[in-house]
Amino acid sequence: MRTAHVADLAAALERHVRMFSGEIGERNVFRPGALHAAADYIEEQWTGYGCTVTRQNYQVHGVPCANIEVEVAGSAQPDELIVLGAHYDTVRGSPGADDNASGVAALLEITGTLLTLLPRYSVRCVAFVNEEAPFFFRSDMGSLRYASAARRRGDCIRLMLSLEMLGYYRQEPGTQRYPLLLRYFYPTQGNFIGFVSNLRSARQLRWLVDAFEASSSFPLEAAALPWWVPGVALSDHSSFWRYGYPAIMVTDTAYLRNPHYHSAHDVSATLDYVRMAEVTLGLAASVASLEPGYARVIRT
Repeated sequence: MRTAHVADLAAALERHVRMFSGEIGERNVFRPGALHAAADYIEEQWTGYGCTVTRQNYQVHGVPCANIEVEVAGSAQPDELIVLGAHYDTVRGSPGADDNASGVAALLEITGTLLTLLPRYSVRCVAFVNEEAPFFFRSDMGSLRYASAARRRGDCIRLMLSLEMLGYYRQEPGTQRYPLLLRYFYPTQGNFIGFVSNLRSARQLRWLVDAFEASSSFPLEAAALPWWVPGVALSDHSSFWRYGYPAIMVTDTAYLRNPHYHSAHDVSATLDYVRMAEVTLGLAASVASLEPGYARVIRT
């Protein structure tokens, strides 16, 4: 992987994260001006790539809200979809650098990379609103609204990836925690990216892991687990499970690693942008290289 390319991408990711968590700050329906500023920034970045941006608009407590979407056409299977999503709102009281400016920053940069890589599937990149409490898994959650509309349209979504906190890494032993008995099977250093699915998405998880390992040397850990294991369902991928779509969360493991989770200390200076850039490049390359022939044998 070219060092200069990683450095340039790391700088771009940091610029996005600083915009969301620093200049805009806490962003949710309780601070509508900031929420709308974040949405406008996302649209501006994608428009700058020459993409056509669409919004799924609705209101919550009288506040206009929107999921924001662009699509990169597939070269082999244009009617079959990979959905990449990241929520741009924050919990109250937090500037949300890792949660989830990091995911949105990666989403923006992956979109630009996919435009040059010509993915086999069509890829929809979606910035979701209202993932955080009090909306999580309720009718006003942005990804629930999106997944419901996709099912009504009959969208053929082969895989959804939820980019949920991608920026916090630690090398020291003891910096990674796990739920239940998983600590006996996984490393104690928080230096990897995690890929997590429910049991029904296990084959798709293997599909993605194979593609990522072929595209990147960045360390990863993967697990297909029951949805009720603590932390497994805590992001936008669970909305797609609810509507019968296979989905995977890509994460630095959130509160199991990052001590600043959901706090005022979740600021841009705490993130590792070089590692985040390596993950972003690996995700873009792996999504672009997913083989349609394998997907056809996966039951969704």
